[in-house]
Amino acid sequence: MKFKRVVITGLGALTPIGNNTTDYWNALLNGVSGAEAITRFDTSKCKTRFACELKGFDATDFFERNEARKYDRFAQYGIVASDEAISDSGVDVSHVDRDRIGVIWASGIGGIETITDEITNFAKGDGTPRFSPFFVPKMIADITAGHISIKYGFKGPNFATVSACASSANAIVDAFYYIILGKADIMVCGGSEASIIISAIGGFNSMHALSTRNDDPKTASRPFDKDRDGFVIGEGAGALILEDYEHAIKRGANIYAEIVGAGLSADAHHITSPHPEGQGAHNSMKEALREAGLKPEDIDHINTHGTSTPQGDISEPKAIVSLFGEHAYKISINSTKSMTGHLLGAAGAIEAIAAVLAVKNDIIPPTINHYTDDPEIDNRLDFTFHNPTKRIVNYAISNTFGFGGHNVSIIFKKYSG
Repeated sequence: MKFKRVVITGLGALTPIGNNTTDYWNALLNGVSGAEAITRFDTSKCKTRFACELKGFDATDFFERNEARKYDRFAQYGIVASDEAISDSGVDVSHVDRDRIGVIWASGIGGIETITDEITNFAKGDGTPRFSPFFVPKMIADITAGHISIKYGFKGPNFATVSACASSANAIVDAFYYIILGKADIMVCGGSEASIIISAIGGFNSMHALSTRNDDPKTASRPFDKDRDGFVIGEGAGALILEDYEHAIKRGANIYAEIVGAGLSADAHHITSPHPEGQGAHNSMKEALREAGLKPEDIDHINTHGTSTPQGDISEPKAIVSLFGEHAYKISINSTKSMTGHLLGAAGAIEAIAAVLAVKNDIIPPTINHYTDDPEIDNRLDFTFHNPTKRIVNYAISNTFGFGGHNVSIIFKKYSG
């Protein structure tokens, strides 16, 4: 079998620092933090009272009011981001074989707001099981893929990937492989998450996973800083259109970059903590290099998982140094979570978009909020602190890791025909 080449022809982003791809990218380059006090519910009894919420998003700008009520927020976000990506790709859906277009859409948690609301309302009642007829279809994690396919009539492969915070990176990788194997011409892929609700904040607080820097939210997400105290939860969606290279060329598509390799691994260590030496991260990056046929010194940029958690921010740099050796110090490394917060199951998608645009535009967004070096982190690494870096980026890796020890690394290549 001759494997297909896979290129990226469309992008869509709905993030705490920009409600479309252009605004998101510009905010990244300008070092904008999306962290502010939570507006969605009363946080007075919460340990953490801030998050990276979407700004100025109104579902009725995109859906009829009655239609919007049928979707959990995570599905709304996913549909909006995928609409942008499909439009950006220039695909005329009325003149393509929709049997050959698929959707793989991720969410780490799915409709947690719907679950929380429905169970809360039931608990307040008289015990009669009165639930919305939309309860189940609103909360299941696969429903966004279904909504996108129904809206556009895409009849190719259609499902969801769930691997905690690695979910949307897994969606991209699966879409990549479906095209490589000739099972689809175009794949809509990415992920969405809408978990800024009291049950999620309370749950992550009980794990001591979230920052509690309530007096200064905008500097709370500080990856690789000595005084980091946990991640900042975010919400939103990221969508990518992956396409068979020959199909894209035939229709004259704009091509952002090419995907040339992916690596998947498991830490097999702990349900929430990464392997202390970054063994799983090392293995996923190594496999991505092997699949792409690249040497370590070919990599110019790594968008790290970089969550601002005490253990994760130590283990990933160890993995980078162990795999890349001396070349590690020549790689521009960053964590865009310093600005967006952690979008959980959508993180891999919006960070993949950032890596793709770094390759396309030869500029690395900064890691903001660095104040004090951590002696447990190799600070000879270039973390792109404070300001963006202009440099040629021929190959970039996007790393995404999830609870359960799931690791995903994707390599993007500058498109050159």
